[in-house]
Amino acid sequence: MKAHLLSDKSVKQIEIVKVKDNISFHYTDDVSVEEPLEIRVSYYSADKKESKNISVTMRTPGNDAELAVGFLFTEGIITSNKQVKDIYSPKEECSRNSGNIIIVELNEGFAPELMKTERNFYTTSSCGVCGKGSIESIKTVSIFKDQKRQNTEVSLDTIYQLSEKLQSFQNNFSATGGIHASGIFDPEGNLLALREDVGRHNALDKLIGYALSADLLPMDNKILLLSGRASFELIQKAVMAGIATVAAIGAPSSLAIDLAKEFDITLLGFLRNNRFNIYHSASHFKIENLL
Repeated sequence: MKAHLLSDKSVKQIEIVKVKDNISFHYTDDVSVEEPLEIRVSYYSADKKESKNISVTMRTPGNDAELAVGFLFTEGIITSNKQVKDIYSPKEECSRNSGNIIIVELNEGFAPELMKTERNFYTTSSCGVCGKGSIESIKTVSIFKDQKRQNTEVSLDTIYQLSEKLQSFQNNFSATGGIHASGIFDPEGNLLALREDVGRHNALDKLIGYALSADLLPMDNKILLLSGRASFELIQKAVMAGIATVAAIGAPSSLAIDLAKEFDITLLGFLRNNRFNIYHSASHFKIENLL
């Protein structure tokens, strides 16, 4: 299967001095690349072409088009891949950073309502919400909030194996130790797609951008696995993508748990070494062989 990993430019080799057991020596180390990405939207308003800078996010280069589309979707700026005409980087000869700028051109006849968003569009590698007020602010923008979900049954053994499967495909994490991952699995535990990034919210935006482009949304009968903790902004993005089961190798935050309960999302945490915690179990979700 294709795990959809990042390209080689996501990892950089640098010379360091390593110290071990009171001995120092020169060593070539792999580190995760972190660079800014400016996301712009191009659209027509009153027959006039407009361009607006939407966000600057610190990310690991790779899958930038998916990151941009996933970001716009999880923010409610677009609701369908059909609204996107093209995605590209500018070709200005004078722009040294054209590779760190991406433009999402929207189809004529669709003008995004940018003024309605409550988000402060500056994000960092550790913050994916930056100003969004509360659970109430996303209730009206999720296009899947009222959709009936499929009943999903997963075996206990399948859940136990998810974290090991995710880590086995995380090539960049193995090389650098500094990359987050988001993976989507089917109920049988097959990994369908994986995205990595130095920012945990970027990794999920890339994954959702891929799913949107491949017409896989909503993913209510799939399992989203997060390589780290489950924060509010990651559960918010899961809500926007119609994901109804989220598991995390780390801990969830209190607000993430509140959001999972509000939208009836199964939320599992500390999934490793044949153990996990259930913070909320959705009505449509069942774990086989669980006492």
